[in-house]
Amino acid sequence: MEWMVCPVGPIQANCYLVFDQTTRDCLIIDPGEEFEKIKFMISRERLLPISVFLTHAHFDHIGALDAVRDLWRLPVSLHENEADWLRDPNKNGSAFFPVTGSVTAREADHLLADHQKVTVGPFSFTVLHTPGHSPGGVSFYFEADRVVFCGDALFHGSIGRTDQYGGDPNQLMTSLRTTLMALPDETVVCPGHGPSTTIESEAENNPFLV
Repeated sequence: MEWMVCPVGPIQANCYLVFDQTTRDCLIIDPGEEFEKIKFMISRERLLPISVFLTHAHFDHIGALDAVRDLWRLPVSLHENEADWLRDPNKNGSAFFPVTGSVTAREADHLLADHQKVTVGPFSFTVLHTPGHSPGGVSFYFEADRVVFCGDALFHGSIGRTDQYGGDPNQLMTSLRTTLMALPDETVVCPGHGPSTTIESEAENNPFLV
């Protein structure tokens, strides 16, 4: 398994293209904006999108969702706690961010649950419910590859904000300490914004966790 990061939109949210080197099958994680940029990268690398997974439903992670799902006829998966957020600018936050205007998308095709095992095409991973930044925040843990795509729960040297709709600082700290930081030290952390890091590096250096 390989992955590429495609920062998109005014807040530079990380859209991830997770792909198999042999089949070129591709998962799209968090298509946040700039559909043409995402489309170009997929075409350039000759990838074959097969599904979309959302770490959470904030506007900066869903802006290109309908364009992506429509072009490649892809199913979309999202945690059950945010089932109605895609259609609600107040919950997904776009109502309070004038630069983007109102952002909405159609409902997800599949709702995810904590510790759900997912197998799609050549990919297998576990859904880890990591709420706090938002109530339906999840991380996708690819155990065989030692990588976790954690949305806005954990960043290089920082953690997610909790002052938006449904945010909960105590819940976030619980998610970090009992779920993400319990992963193996060598696990690569691919966050929703900014550069990647590792569990070991954040355990030793993140000021919110040391």
